[in-house]
Amino acid sequence: MFQEMPTDLMRASAPPASPPTSARNFNIVAIALTAALVALQLVGLALLERSHAHAMQMSFPREAAACTENPDAVVPQIPYD
Repeated sequence: MFQEMPTDLMRASAPPASPPTSARNFNIVAIALTAALVALQLVGLALLERSHAHAMQMSFPREAAACTENPDAVVPQIPYD
C-alpha cells in the first residue's frame, strides 16, 4: 500500500546533522575577529602611507628650487680675534 520514495530512504539512512558545538562557534568567532583586525590594520597602513606621502610632497616640492649661485656675490667676512 505505502511505498517509500527513494529520497525518503536516503534521508532515513543519512546521519542526523549535529548542531554546531561551542568549540566550533569559538573558532568561527576567532576567524571573524582575526579577519576584522587584519582589515583594520590594512586600512591603518593605507592611511599611514597616504599621510607619509603627503608629508614628503610638502617637504620636497616637485619644482626644483632656483639656484642663485653667483660667484660675484659679496660674502661678509667674520672678524677673528
